Amino acid sequence: MGQVIRHGYLETLADLRDKNLIKVVTGARRVGKSTLLAQYRDVLAAEAPGVSALSINFDEPEYRFLAEQGWKNVYDFVVGALRADSVNYVFLDEVQNIPEFEKLLEGLFVHPRVDLYVTGSNAYLLSSELATLLTGRGFEINVLPFSFAEYLEFTGSGENTDRAFASYVRAGGFPEAVKLAGVSESYAFQYLQTVYKNIYENDIKTRYKIHSDISYQEVINFLADSVGSPVSPGNIAKVLTNAGKKIDNKSVTKYISTLTASYMFYRTDRYDIKGKQHLATQEKYYAVDTGFRNALLGKELSGDGGHLLENVVFLELLRRKNQVWIGKIGNSEVDFVARDSGGVTKYVQVSQTVKNPETLTRELAPFDKIPDHNEKILITADYENGSRNGIKQVNIVDWLSGEK
Repeated sequence: MGQVIRHGYLETLADLRDKNLIKVVTGARRVGKSTLLAQYRDVLAAEAPGVSALSINFDEPEYRFLAEQGWKNVYDFVVGALRADSVNYVFLDEVQNIPEFEKLLEGLFVHPRVDLYVTGSNAYLLSSELATLLTGRGFEINVLPFSFAEYLEFTGSGENTDRAFASYVRAGGFPEAVKLAGVSESYAFQYLQTVYKNIYENDIKTRYKIHSDISYQEVINFLADSVGSPVSPGNIAKVLTNAGKKIDNKSVTKYISTLTASYMFYRTDRYDIKGKQHLATQEKYYAVDTGFRNALLGKELSGDGGHLLENVVFLELLRRKNQVWIGKIGNSEVDFVARDSGGVTKYVQVSQTVKNPETLTRELAPFDKIPDHNEKILITADYENGSRNGIKQVNIVDWLSGEK
């Protein structure tokens, strides 16, 4: 398995090069943020030999001592290493390890010879205090695990894409998990469980007060088991309490916020298509990776294929730089309303199969209620591709492998 060049993210970084912004690369632990920045440094070196690039990873032992000394010491160290005759590209990896790191970022941002790139594993990087500080200055680039196209490139398994896709859905796209799945999927799941424990211990428990490890695990299991289904803190609290696992709404709300803050889950709000307004209730949550979700639950739910496909499509829409909502049209629902960076909207339905005529009718019905003429797509695991009254039906593997 060779290295995958993450072209989409590199294009974004290239677009932002030398712009007066702090490039903030975020994402869950082990998705490949450090590798991405290393690839970008290679791009810089190839385009401009001799370019000044300073890279510090505060997770590495040789720099951990520096982080512990405080932001001013790090600032002095970085400034002392800058070249006076050129722009200096400064890469700070896992910068949240530095106490008061926001002051470090502010100081380097205003330095006339610094183009600043930082990574972090949780949304503490974009806390309310830092968001205020970086208003108009920071640009977040959120990194996800491998797409299916990247998975095929990494594994070289493009000859049998159906089998490869089944493996991708089961074990996911975390780079190290993909390697281990090539030996045994059980190794991949054990690795992903370790990643979760690392996130919980280092990114959650150290920053948030968790009243009960057991209750927290119950909430994360509920969310993982409910990808693609509307949920609310009140509903989760009620179901768990009725099952003898008492927990209140406030705790559930807090726990969910930590799961999204650490990029283990992504929240998607509802959007009234006809009224063109955002709705504040019945949101959905999707796991950062289907393999991660399967590892959290400790089992694969064979009856959950439709929701897993939905999770895969949601993540791919994000990778393709869309804003994504759940669509509401009257009493019906469209799985996704996706708006690309050019402001173009499309509507997406996802179903494991529509071979049953009743299922097909049910999946197409919400499209018929939409008054505009934006693109409408039905994505399934069926092999049939084509058009139904202007609605495009496409196989999931073909869609994932198609144009971005």
